[in-house]
Amino acid sequence: MTLRLNNISKAFGATPVLNDVSLEVPDGARIALVGSSGSGKSTLLRLIGGFEQPDTGSIALDGRELSSPHATVPAHRRGIGYVAQDGALFPHLSVARNIAFGMPRAARRKARVQELMELASLDPALADRMPHQLSGGQQQRVALARALTQQPKVILLDEPFSALDTGLRAQTRQAVVDILERSGVTALLVTHDRDEALSFGQQVGVLAEGRLVQVGAPASVFDAPVDVRVAAFLGDVVLVPACLTATDAVDCVFGRVPVRHDHSGGADRVHAMVRPEQLHLARTAGPSNATVVGIRSTGAGAELTLRFGDGSSAVQATHRVPLHAADAYETGCSVSVAVNGGIVLYPGQG
Repeated sequence: MTLRLNNISKAFGATPVLNDVSLEVPDGARIALVGSSGSGKSTLLRLIGGFEQPDTGSIALDGRELSSPHATVPAHRRGIGYVAQDGALFPHLSVARNIAFGMPRAARRKARVQELMELASLDPALADRMPHQLSGGQQQRVALARALTQQPKVILLDEPFSALDTGLRAQTRQAVVDILERSGVTALLVTHDRDEALSFGQQVGVLAEGRLVQVGAPASVFDAPVDVRVAAFLGDVVLVPACLTATDAVDCVFGRVPVRHDHSGGADRVHAMVRPEQLHLARTAGPSNATVVGIRSTGAGAELTLRFGDGSSAVQATHRVPLHAADAYETGCSVSVAVNGGIVLYPGQG
C-alpha cells in the first residue's frame, strides 16, 4: 500500500506553504517529517488526510488517486487514520466507547475493542475510565487504538507527543512505535523535535520553507546533511574554514582531518563541519590547538567554550564533558583537540 505524493504545492491566499513536494512511503514503513514552525509539515499531513486540497500535484495510495486537479476522495473514504496532537478523545465517552466510536454495532464489537486495547498495551481495567482519568501517554495510546478501529492503510500522527513531559514523551513514543510494528500499518509522523524524528522513523524527511530538502535513513541524514541549514537543524555543529589537500582531507583549526562526505560542489572556499560529540579533548602542557575560554556547569557535567586561533581568524566551539571529567579543566588552560570520524565539507560561508 505505497503512499505517493507527486509535486504537491499549496498556498493560502498569497502565502505559499508547500512547494513541489514529492515523497514515496512504502507499505508498512514509518517515516518522520521534521521541520521548524511554518515549514509546512502539518499542512502536508492535512493534505494527505483529505482535510485540505493541494493546489497542484497528486496524492495516491496503492495506485488509487486520492487528490489531483481532476478529482478528490473525501477524508472518510481514504482509508487513512489520524491522531491529533492532543489525542482529541471524546471527553464524555469511556475508553472503550472512544475506541468503539465508528464501529458497526456487531456481535464482535466488544471483542474488537479488547483486541485493540491489548494491541495498544492498555490495561483492560482502563476500559470504563473517562479520558480525564488517564495519563497523557495513556490518552495517546487510546487515540491510536481508536484510529486503528477502521483498519486504515495509513496512520497520520500530528505531533502526538509534544504536550507530554520529557520522560513520558520518550516512553509513549516507544510504545507507539511498538504498536505500529505489531499492527503493520504505514505511519507518517510530523514533528518539530529532531530527536523524536530521528528515533521514530525508519526514514526521516526534512522540510524547510515548504520544500522537502532531504529524505533518507535517520543515520545517513544526520551523518551527511545536504547543507549547513539541515546540519544545524538536526544537531549542534562546529563550522570552521578549511583548505582542501590532495589526499581527501582538509587542513583546518583541528589539524589535517579526513573528509567523510563532500557537499562542497567543488567550491573554491570551503568549510568543515563536525558535531561537538566528535571532538576529543586532552589537557596538555605541550603543543595545543585550543584554549578553554569559558566553563558552564550543566549539572551532569560542564560545557566548555573552546577558542581556536587568535584575532579575527579565531573560531569558538562548545564541547560538553561529563561530571567526572569536568574538574580537569579551568578557564585559560590549553587543550589538544582532535576530531573522531572525519568532517563533512560544505561551500564556504560569507
